[in-house]
Amino acid sequence: MSTATGGSAAARSGWIWLPLTVIVIAIDQLSKLWIVHHLAEYERVPLLPVLDITLWYNKGAAFSFLGEASGWQRWLFSGLAFVVAIGLVAWLKRLNGRAQWLLSGALALILAGAIGNVIDRLRIGHVVDFILAHWDNSYFPAFNVADSAITIGAAFLLFDAWRESRGAKRASV
Repeated sequence: MSTATGGSAAARSGWIWLPLTVIVIAIDQLSKLWIVHHLAEYERVPLLPVLDITLWYNKGAAFSFLGEASGWQRWLFSGLAFVVAIGLVAWLKRLNGRAQWLLSGALALILAGAIGNVIDRLRIGHVVDFILAHWDNSYFPAFNVADSAITIGAAFLLFDAWRESRGAKRASV
């Protein structure tokens, strides 16, 4: 069914951003596969004075939260990611993917990150992390492409909310 503006409602929805989700998931999974096959656990390869490639396994959530738990956290975090993914897909469907491009792109990135990490949890029981940022003897927890997608998506989400609030303030003046 076509609309007056041309194209179907599905073609205008935020679902037009799902190819970005698929691409980021593919990059995430391929990079993790490469790291697992080329590095030993905790092996470090310096890239920059402040950045190493390494292989760490994370059984927990962000910053290894609940990483030492007995295994139940795998299913909790997988279930949570599944629920979040369903919510994000539903949200994307309601958006106009062209007019709300920043919000749609942000949600697509967050979705990719959630799915990328849940694939690891379900397939191998933990998440593969391999990017290690540091300064002298201070280390940021290792992360991966999926974590980066979530972080960038969240930043875009905040930026979009800020833009929306500025637009609302201008409209009320």
